[in-house]
Amino acid sequence: MRTLTWNGINPLTNTPYLWGDPNLRWGDPSYALEPGDPGFVPYSSSIIPTKYNKGTPMKRQNYFPTRRADQGVWLENFRLKLAIAAGLLGLPAGRVTDTIADARWLVYLIHSWVEAVRTHGKASTSTLEQAMSGEGALELPLFTAPPLPAGVVARPAGSLRRIFDLVAEIKENNACTDPMCLDLGILGSTEATPDFVTLRPEITAIVTAVGAQIGWGWQGYIKFLDQCEIHVDRADGKGWVILTFDTTPGYLDSTPFPTALTHWKYRAIYRLDDSRVGLWSAEVSVKVGG
Repeated sequence: MRTLTWNGINPLTNTPYLWGDPNLRWGDPSYALEPGDPGFVPYSSSIIPTKYNKGTPMKRQNYFPTRRADQGVWLENFRLKLAIAAGLLGLPAGRVTDTIADARWLVYLIHSWVEAVRTHGKASTSTLEQAMSGEGALELPLFTAPPLPAGVVARPAGSLRRIFDLVAEIKENNACTDPMCLDLGILGSTEATPDFVTLRPEITAIVTAVGAQIGWGWQGYIKFLDQCEIHVDRADGKGWVILTFDTTPGYLDSTPFPTALTHWKYRAIYRLDDSRVGLWSAEVSVKVGG
């Protein structure tokens, strides 16, 4: 066995340590089984490759509109109503002033600056077409940003993130009532919770030049689920074995195809926290090798 250094990488596989690895032991000190140790499980069937999302995108709140034009309307309403509600909520004056400035800056960018950029883009396209196949004097259009409205100032990056942070604090404020949240536009619609007893993934499998592509999705419940656990049966006498704990829809099984024609079967089930939820998917199969 080998004592773990906790740098996040398993020295036996050069992959991140994963919960559920049967060769991994948690203790003081913690250690991992090596080939030859009693109880060691070969990595070909025990290691679970997992996808990791790069970066942490800003979480969009369900009260915030998805359409760009509606976002400008929401920001304008929020900054106007915030000035009125700030006293009742006991918000710091400087924080309120900065948030209103953030909102006004974003409204300018959404409704004025972006539209000017689009107009300039159309003029640039026309100029390019003239340059390529047109006639007459050619003059490159210069972009001039629309002037800032009175009272609007440029703000540092992250304006919307800062607004969301203040909204989160407001919603935790005991003085903030539901009518006030509705007036501010910060009370999102209620989302239906999935039935974790009957929920099951829908999966597909097709053979490609680089492996078997397993298709799956969240079925609209991404906020309520953590992973999709996918198993494979390669008709090799081992039965169902874990293929992956996937966090991004669509998984490529790049295991080399066998020489002889074989049927590989796949199934999947959702996971929440450290447990399976719902039902196994219907089995799908592909013909490989041969």
